[in-house]
Amino acid sequence: MSTVEGVDARGMRHCETTALGVLLRHQGVDLSEPMLFGLGAGLSFVYWDSKSMGFPFLGGRVRPFELTRNLAGTLGLDLRVQETASPRKGWANVVAAVDAGRPVGLQLDSYHLDYFGSKVHFGGHVVALYGYDDRNAYLVDTEHQGGAVSVGLEGLAQARAARGPMTARHRSFTLTVPEGLPAPESRIVSAITGCADAFLNPPIANLGHRGIDKAGRLVRAWLRRTDDPRRDLPQAALLMEKAGTGGALFRNLYRDFLAECAQSLDSDHLRNGHRLYAEAAVLWTEVAALITRAGESGEEQYLVRAGTTLCDLSRVEREAMQALSRLGSEGC
Repeated sequence: MSTVEGVDARGMRHCETTALGVLLRHQGVDLSEPMLFGLGAGLSFVYWDSKSMGFPFLGGRVRPFELTRNLAGTLGLDLRVQETASPRKGWANVVAAVDAGRPVGLQLDSYHLDYFGSKVHFGGHVVALYGYDDRNAYLVDTEHQGGAVSVGLEGLAQARAARGPMTARHRSFTLTVPEGLPAPESRIVSAITGCADAFLNPPIANLGHRGIDKAGRLVRAWLRRTDDPRRDLPQAALLMEKAGTGGALFRNLYRDFLAECAQSLDSDHLRNGHRLYAEAAVLWTEVAALITRAGESGEEQYLVRAGTTLCDLSRVEREAMQALSRLGSEGC
């Protein structure tokens, strides 16, 4: 058995920020989850659908692992990423980090994790691994999934080897904090304005505020997209609210990030953005509730109302990001 000493195995609300928190706290850097998410420019939106998909996917964040890369770039962290097609080599990479006394991040498909509450394929899930023995690996996952958990090595291997949307090739990663780490407060403006510019100027109509507006138009027909609405619509709503795929969770995190920033940055634009994202978080919860009711009742009126609310959300978030994009103009 090999276990990294001194790991703070604290589960948070989002998987990637949970893993980043574990890796950074082990080196003495303890940032709040909203600060990790915001400095990583994690907020986004995507409406994703294709003929090969059983049901549309709503994503409320940047694509998997982009938050980690963004955070490393923002704070000047040394991010070491290893990927391989070989399960044996992939596990050897993990073992080497743990045996050297370092927790390691993994990207995998949560479907194969036996402790996971929802059996849905999601290849962009991220955990921190801090120990292993002959049978099990010891992980830190989100608070919702149990925080400090264990999983059989066979299940972990399947999760890491999975192929499909958003998966990676046995990806593992470590972070090293440099000497002279910049104060997070000094990176707030660039992180916020970068996130805002990407949200306001998406390259395709499925992303950013345009993607939310598109979701508002297409969600109205979701009863016709499934042969089991009582399963698929409540499942989509559950993922939105609990996993944050397209719902309030990431808006709550970004709202709290902006509130934390306001403690060190005096800006009307920042306060306006915070107010609007507080409004958006409430509206996303309403959308999830309406989608659930549509699935349970089979009545399209609830999807029509959800679509109207999503179109309102597109406007609210666009206005919020327009305000936040002006932060630099205040000389901050």
